[in-house]
Amino acid sequence: MVEVRPLHRDNLTKAYGLDSQRLLPWPALNAPFEGAWCILRSGDESTPHSHHEYEIFIAMAGRAELDVDGVRHPFVAGDIVHLPPGCTHKVVNDSPDDFEYYGIWWDAAMSATFLARHWEQPR
Repeated sequence: MVEVRPLHRDNLTKAYGLDSQRLLPWPALNAPFEGAWCILRSGDESTPHSHHEYEIFIAMAGRAELDVDGVRHPFVAGDIVHLPPGCTHKVVNDSPDDFEYYGIWWDAAMSATFLARHWEQPR
């Protein structure tokens, strides 16, 4: 069964200094990762943080800078970045337009939970 989950731009949640819509919970999806659609408004920056999960960001619209451990990198629509566990990172939007990206993160526990649910499903 295919299920399309729309982005609700008028009902985004504030997290890490940006507006977002989390991928989970979503009963239709058993995945070894979590994710969120993120919108960083013009002139804003996300909250610097680090964590134990692996993470990738996929830039969808606009341009910003990605600050990883104090080093800034251009980050524009179409770019993908891998953030290793433990790095401190934030996104900075000094452009006149909103910046949109999708963040996906995972760890060994998420993968193990996914596999357990996968093998429990009827075939």
